[in-house]
Amino acid sequence: AALAGRDFVVPEDVKAIAVPALAHRLTLRPELWVQRIRGEDVVVEALESVPTPPAEDV
Repeated sequence: AALAGRDFVVPEDVKAIAVPALAHRLTLRPELWVQRIRGEDVVVEALESVPTPPAEDV
């Protein structure tokens, strides 16, 4: 947000940093490793499953 000249965060800012900020914090079950599912995949799926609020609500 600050790099874009804003003093507030918009949903796109959160999406831009979510994978590097969150993926390494997840501990996945071994069966997910076997399926080659990574923390990055889990974060991306979570982001895609949550609707982004309309701009007027931000």
